[in-house]
Amino acid sequence: MKQVSSASLLRERKDGSEARVGSVELFFDLVFVFAVTQLSHFLLHHLTLLGAVQTCLLLMAVWWVWIYTSWVTNWLDPDKTQVRVMLFLLMLAGLVLSTSLPEAFAERGLTFAAAYASMQVGRSLFALWAFQRAGRRADAKNFQRIIIWLSVSALFWIFGGFAAPGPRLGLWAVALAIEYSGPAVGFFVPGLGRSETTDWAIEGGHLAERCGLFVIIALGESILVTGATFAELEWTWPALAAFVMALAGSIAMWWVYFNVGAERGSKQIEQSDDPGRIGRFAYTYVHLLLIGGIILTAVGDEVILSHPQGHAEIRTTIPVVGGPALYVAGNLLFKHAISGRWQLSHLVGLSLFALAALLARDASPLVLGALATSVLIVVAGWETRSTGDRTRH
Repeated sequence: MKQVSSASLLRERKDGSEARVGSVELFFDLVFVFAVTQLSHFLLHHLTLLGAVQTCLLLMAVWWVWIYTSWVTNWLDPDKTQVRVMLFLLMLAGLVLSTSLPEAFAERGLTFAAAYASMQVGRSLFALWAFQRAGRRADAKNFQRIIIWLSVSALFWIFGGFAAPGPRLGLWAVALAIEYSGPAVGFFVPGLGRSETTDWAIEGGHLAERCGLFVIIALGESILVTGATFAELEWTWPALAAFVMALAGSIAMWWVYFNVGAERGSKQIEQSDDPGRIGRFAYTYVHLLLIGGIILTAVGDEVILSHPQGHAEIRTTIPVVGGPALYVAGNLLFKHAISGRWQLSHLVGLSLFALAALLARDASPLVLGALATSVLIVVAGWETRSTGDRTRH
């Protein structure tokens, strides 16, 4: 057991016990429920190639600020008053960030950029102070490197906030490229060296639970959007069928991740000699694909509810088929990262999604959505049948 002093802000690590997710962490996540809703609405109202690129960039930013905070609260104790105050300040900045999302490429670009950069740099400065206070020199040095990387990217965020929408997209893409490459290269800084994943002594079960909770947030948001849209429609048989299909799809998506993968991933990272490596790839990077797939699927569900009949256009096919396909692809990578095996059910599912996309021109949005939902159900059922109960014991 790693003992910490009463003045330390770090979690006390006890052998044989997991760090629990605190209520203040769940409270913090409420801001990101709003952020996910904003992103899905942004994409729905900008269902073009440019809108998709902009949504992808904004999602990457939202995910990155959330996952970095989850890493920090893996080390710091949310039950300590100073840590709670830090999280509450992040919530304030996060709410500003979330409200700015619809106009991030218009009037509120600088507001979005300032909120994002202040969250990234400010939280890291706090973590540096906490590690220095606890005498954890190696961890403090790691955050020195992180702060340098985030400070460089912050310049591009702020410059982009002042720029016109076209250059803004390019500047913010550079900022994200800097931030996303940081963990992959160990935040290398000349004179300070680089971090190794073995230096990132995380509580794997806690990080796995946090990421699972974000998947729940995204799925919950998709159900809320579906319910709100259906409530405003005339209750025709096509609308009712689309509503039931959307809920069935959400249930299947939950099943694909939580029935086997989530618990297996939690056990794998807990038992690993290098949890930082698994945390970096399987949770920090790959889970972004899961969240993106859920948001894209939610947009597709809303499109089908609003226009269930007629011929499916390309702008309908992409969210209706592409969303579930992206989600299954993310699960495929996640489960390979934790088990070393490619799931045949997921590979076949991706092939079926490709076939559904080829048939899209001759199908209505409702039929196309039913095909996509059926593929999700097949993937979930196949994996459940092939693994049985042995993976959950």
